[in-house]
Amino acid sequence: MQWASLLLLAGLCSLSQAQYDEDPHWWFHYLRSQQSTYYDPYEPYPYEPYEPYPYGVEEGPAYAYGSPPPPEPRDCPQECDCPPNFPTAMYCDNRNLKYLPFVPSRMKYVYFQNNQISSMQEGVFDNATGLLWIALHGNQITSDKVGRRVFSKLRHLERLYLDHNNLTRMPGPLPRSLRELHLDHNQISRVPNNALEGLENLTALYLQHNEIQEVGSAMRGLRSLILLDLSYNHLRKVPDGLPIALEQLYLEHNNVYSVPDSYFRGSPKLLYVRLSHNSLTNNGLASNTFNSSSLLELDLSYNQLQKIPPVNTNLENLYLQGNRINEFSISSFCTVVDVMNFSKLQVLRLDGNEIKRSAMPVDAPLCLRLASLIEI
Repeated sequence: MQWASLLLLAGLCSLSQAQYDEDPHWWFHYLRSQQSTYYDPYEPYPYEPYEPYPYGVEEGPAYAYGSPPPPEPRDCPQECDCPPNFPTAMYCDNRNLKYLPFVPSRMKYVYFQNNQISSMQEGVFDNATGLLWIALHGNQITSDKVGRRVFSKLRHLERLYLDHNNLTRMPGPLPRSLRELHLDHNQISRVPNNALEGLENLTALYLQHNEIQEVGSAMRGLRSLILLDLSYNHLRKVPDGLPIALEQLYLEHNNVYSVPDSYFRGSPKLLYVRLSHNSLTNNGLASNTFNSSSLLELDLSYNQLQKIPPVNTNLENLYLQGNRINEFSISSFCTVVDVMNFSKLQVLRLDGNEIKRSAMPVDAPLCLRLASLIEI
């Protein structure tokens, strides 16, 4: 009986050894099977691979061991585009819109230009009181369809583009925070004295290409205004008083026939004045009208001048072409001509007048010694 037991044990050992000889890596599989069932109590979770995150997110700890949060509700109008990389801007331009869509509260820049919008109803911007820019140019907006208090809650608005519409009146009241106001290419006929009241931060006002006949004293309170464009209108008079900070004044293509004496001295920073294509005559100009020490460029071309008006010696560019000037008076540039007194004029255009080059006085080269171009 003992011999039988020994023989049975020897057979089992031979069978096991044969299996190990067939798979020399049996021990590796054994350890791996033991590891798969081993759990380290110091690890918070066993290692498990997870699927990539949904909604375009590749990976992140927030979704690793739970269901993703529901998508955020859509807060951009279907008619517009709100790019994720510029979350405070809404683009609704060039889409044939006939109305103003809802504006989410987070928006600061909205672009509605080049549509068919004809009205701005009350309250359309009340939800987005933090707006900085509103672009509404290139539409069909009329004055009778603009709510009187449509801008009343926009206390941070800086730029308003209403050009290329069908406005016949100045909109208002306007936010005091405005810095740029674009109203050009409309059908506005007048600017009432109180139309721009309170706009002390306004730096640029564009009113060109309208039908304005009168401005009055509407500009006087604009103490921060740097640029004023009233070109291509029907003005017969210049505005009653200019802002003190004004640097650029554009009045070309009007019907202005006179400018008061010392008119520009109230704007000591004025650099550029354009009065071309008007009806100016020498009778409508006083002797000191353009004697402003700050002026660098003066355009009086295409008027009805017969004499060169006196200008300050600091002037650098003077355009007088297309008038009726028939004499070259050096006193218009230099009251005294000597080595120490001369004009800083660099460009002088007198072509298209009734004057000839031979009419230049002999002391002209001494007075205009800095001129690089004198066109006669």
